[in-house]
Parts: sequence; C-alpha cells; structure tokens
Amino acid sequence: MLDQIRDLYQEVVFDHNRNPRNFRVMEDANRTVEGFNPLCGDRITLYVKIDGDGVIRDVSFRGSGCAISTASASLMTEIVRGMHESEAHALFQTFHRIATGKDETVNLEELGKLAVLAGVRAYPARVKCATLAWHSLEAALENKETTVTTE
Repeated sequence: MLDQIRDLYQEVVFDHNRNPRNFRVMEDANRTVEGFNPLCGDRITLYVKIDGDGVIRDVSFRGSGCAISTASASLMTEIVRGMHESEAHALFQTFHRIATGKDETVNLEELGKLAVLAGVRAYPARVKCATLAWHSLEAALENKETTVTTE
C-alpha cells in the first residue's frame, strides 16, 4: 500500500506542478491572501469568492514555488470549490494534522487525492511547502489576515 501511495504521490505532484489547476488571477474575488514560506521561498496569492451563504463559489491562485507547494495549492483549489466555509475549515484541520504527523488515525482513503500529500510528514522541511496554500485558505476563511507565513 505504501508503495502505491508513493507512486501516486509522484504522479499527482508532477501532474499538478506541471499543469496546475485554477492557476489564475480572479478579478472578482472577495477575499485575497498572500502566502509566503520563508524556508524555501514559496509565494502564492490565493483568491477566494465566497457567497452570502458561506459557500466557496470559486478559488484560484498565482505564484511560484516548489513542486509540492504548487501541487498542494492546485489540489486544494479543486477540492474546496463548492464547499461551505465550515467544511473547508474542517478539511484544513484534518489535512494539517495528517501532514504534520499529529494524526495517523485518519483513513487516508477518505481524503481522496489529498491522501498523496500525507507522505510529506516524513520530510519535515516539506510540510510547510504542502501546507502553505492551506494556511492561506484558512486566513481567507477567517477573513482577518491578508498575509500569512508558514512560520
């Protein structure tokens, strides 16, 4: 099973890095957050459009970073579109616990494509790469900060 996840990890990360989904400026976003990972220099701008009912109607990003950072942002934008803010917040909490190795009891199959990023917990320096977009999303959901870092 671990070999399958490792192979899938490489395939998904390479695909989303080479062809990131939702990699665009969103002119009509109602929340915009700048994210920065000083450890390796990853930078993203996350654009989110949330409707009056708290549903994420659109989400996109621009920026530059390593393959893991770009792939994680790309996957995240695909997954959270259409979610209510509370669902996205809960997913952030789960993903963060898994990526940091603080929760190994979660059934990875329940995470779908996100499960491939669970392997970053074995590489502590890469955890911040994988979670940058997620911290940016969390700030956008809270609608408080316009700049976040992984520090």
